[in-house]
Amino acid sequence: MADRNTPASAQDAGVLVIGLGRFGASIATTLDRLGQDVLAVERSADQVQHWTGRLPLVEADATNPEALEQLGARDFPVAVVGVGSSLEASVLITGNLVDIGTPQIWAKAVSAEHGRILQRIGAHHIVFPEADAGNRVAHLVSGKLMDYIEVEDGFTIVKMRPPKETQGFTIEQSKVRARYGVTIIGVKPPGQDFIYATPQTRISANDMLVVSGHSELLERFAARP
Repeated sequence: MADRNTPASAQDAGVLVIGLGRFGASIATTLDRLGQDVLAVERSADQVQHWTGRLPLVEADATNPEALEQLGARDFPVAVVGVGSSLEASVLITGNLVDIGTPQIWAKAVSAEHGRILQRIGAHHIVFPEADAGNRVAHLVSGKLMDYIEVEDGFTIVKMRPPKETQGFTIEQSKVRARYGVTIIGVKPPGQDFIYATPQTRISANDMLVVSGHSELLERFAARP
């Protein structure tokens, strides 16, 4: 458990992760590995036993506002609600965090309706892990893209092979941004590191491109032969 006597500057970096299912556990273990001050909260005794000694954690029911107060939830500027299987629990926990004034609340949602409810009661960031993963895999399975990351509101970064119409031309000559509304931000020639793209960067057939833009525009660009 986080030391409540640590200086305020250390507490500023703390993250409270509630729920140690696959989503919450992945976040908590990654933060812990990165050296972040993290405290996991789980009400299942079996899960607590599983993670004891591997994560800083407490066994508590975060749907109970008194339990949150007792474990020092007010000390954490960031909280992640990883509970998704129980809509009621997810909403109650998020509401409790809103009530104590947590500055940043990230909450997992399993449906659009769930996400709207969480947003209305005050969650600052809604995460749809299953939908996001499915969307990414669908783009990769299509064979056009080698990687796909949607950042926010449709803005996406992809890794892809260059369409034939760009091969042998500089970025300025191919006019990708003017024609397709997307931006080539990096190029990786075979056996070399990625380089930041400039208008004079010439693209070859074996290069790998890093391209940014709205997902629909990127899909059209990636669909070019």
